[in-house]
Amino acid sequence: MPKFKLFAAKKGKQDQARNNQWVKLAREIYVQAKQGGPNPDANFALKTAIANARAVNMPMDNVDRAIKKAAGAGEGNVDYEEIYYEGYGPGGVAIMVKCLTENRNRTAADVRAIFNKRGGNMGESGCVAYMFDQKGVLSVSREEFERDEDTVMMEALEAGAEDVLVNEDSFEITTHPHEFELVKSALEQQGYSFDTAEIRWIPQNTVEASGENAEKLLKMMSAFEENDDVQDVFANFEISDDEMARIGQ
Repeated sequence: MPKFKLFAAKKGKQDQARNNQWVKLAREIYVQAKQGGPNPDANFALKTAIANARAVNMPMDNVDRAIKKAAGAGEGNVDYEEIYYEGYGPGGVAIMVKCLTENRNRTAADVRAIFNKRGGNMGESGCVAYMFDQKGVLSVSREEFERDEDTVMMEALEAGAEDVLVNEDSFEITTHPHEFELVKSALEQQGYSFDTAEIRWIPQNTVEASGENAEKLLKMMSAFEENDDVQDVFANFEISDDEMARIGQ
């Protein structure tokens, strides 16, 4: 049976995308600090954003600068707005694009252009959201974490998680969005650390992309990732390892 890769992740893990990734993470830290205060011990969303930044080796100077700017200590305070854009990719793939922007008109035009230039189209709000469920997702590296599958499953469920997905290189612990903070805190007290911890939109069903559609979709995902206003992209397609090899990914 062929293995498949679901496109649900973000903020590229490739070395050349590192700086772009840090820009997005700094913006997330800034927004959470401005909304909930600059003290991560009293602001869970900020604490999580900082942990995600540190997990990809973002320098603490960058983190501190974003927090200080949000607290008014830096120049150029900006009011960012969180917006979701929805649409369809080649083959009718459902796509949700999460943005943080200070200029709604610019971002809407950019997102629409990315859809249109790569065989898709942006739709109305709600056109694909019903195909996804919002979940908290905690990712644990299997290489760095020595507990076995059964133990992780038991401890996660006892902490209030909904499920644990065992991947080749990670455990993905899913929670109800409202239980995310509780589960994360409970597992941290048991020694867990997370590569990423975030709220994601998980597709209820997936479709296999291949051939020209797969190539266009990967180019579309790259274009979204390169846009500073785009924080996350969620889609309901998957691509087989064989197809990824054919494309050269």
